[in-house]
This record gives sequence, C-alpha cells and structure tokens, in this order.
Amino acid sequence: MKTFEQPLSAKEETAYLEIMNGGDLEAAHKARQILIERNLRLVAHVSKKYMGCGEDMEDLISIGTIGLIKAVNTFKAEKGSRLATYAAKCIDNELLMMFRARKKVTREISLYEPIGTDKEGNEINLIDVCEQEQRDVVEDMDMLAKMKCLSSLIEERLDDREREIIKMRYGMLGKSFTGEEMTQRDIGNLLGISRSYVSRIEKKALSKLKEGLAEANLY
Repeated sequence: MKTFEQPLSAKEETAYLEIMNGGDLEAAHKARQILIERNLRLVAHVSKKYMGCGEDMEDLISIGTIGLIKAVNTFKAEKGSRLATYAAKCIDNELLMMFRARKKVTREISLYEPIGTDKEGNEINLIDVCEQEQRDVVEDMDMLAKMKCLSSLIEERLDDREREIIKMRYGMLGKSFTGEEMTQRDIGNLLGISRSYVSRIEKKALSKLKEGLAEANLY
C-alpha cells in the first residue's frame, strides 16, 4: 500500500480552509487538493476496519476517498470540530453505502440462484430453503456507528433535562440501550411534571438528535 503524506496541523488546516473558501478560485482549488491529499492517511486508517469483508484494500481506499472529497466539500469549520473528525464519519458512511449496495445486488442474485431440484423435479432456489438470515458484519458495523454517534449526540446536544428524559424513556444505561423503558406518564410522575410536558421535551430532544445524525449522514 502506498505511503501517504502526514496530516496537516490544526493551524495549517485552518489556513487552507480559509483559502479554499476565499474568492481566489485558483488558490481555492489548490487548497482543496492539499486538504484532500493530506487526509488520505485517514482514508487508509478507516478502510482497515473493512479488510475482512472481502474487498481489496485499494478498492476500499478508492471508495473512502470519495467520502473524503465529500467531507472537504461540505465541511463547516464554524461547527467547532476538526475536519478529520467530520471526514472520518463521511469516509465510513461512503464505505458502508458501497457494502449495502453490493450486498443488495449479491443477495438478489444469490437468493434466486438454482441450487437443485425437489423430488418432483421442480427447481429449488436458495430463498426457498433459507429460513433466517445469517449475521451481517456490515450491518453490525453500521448499527455500531449509529449507536456511537447517538451516544455522543445525547451528551453533547441535549440539556440536562432532555438527556434525563431520553435516557429514562428509551432505557439507556451507560452508553447502551439495555435498560427498562419508561412511559411518559411514569417519567412525569417521577419528575413532578405533566405527561404532556414530558412529551414536548422528548419531541424537542429527538429533533436535535435527528439533526445531528443527519449532519453525520447516518439518518
């Protein structure tokens, strides 16, 4: 695998982002290329997670680079995070989308592929005998990414009351949803507020979480 350049420092990254968003089109194009090239090491790092999924590493990097380019094009520094943090999510999402698309095509082909005949000579397809799906590694990784993002959003975007209600409402213990879910009425009784007030707080909190997931391309 090729050697990639070292990533930019925070100061360098800020400078190139400013140039890219400036009025000089030629300078902006060069800055954009530098931001992409100096983050290719990140693409390789994220792609390593998927090495055991039957794809060549070079292909994974090629797909991941598309995610990196999208990240550079859509990154907003005013959100307060580093480009690398945002880009890592975009790269991961691009790879997951590729696996989902290929899995769908493969499944459609393989499930209807003839595998034999029955006693009457009728053709049997895999879909006829497959009683349940096997565990899907890509879907597991996709769900894990969403759960990690959601846990972070709950801590970062919700105020104390919203966080408390969401955790009780959806049975969140620690950073996993494994506890007992509570009704809005039970939460209201516990906190000394009305059920309708709990509902309004929950709705507002869920809206914030959906917005965060959408920004991370996970919703």
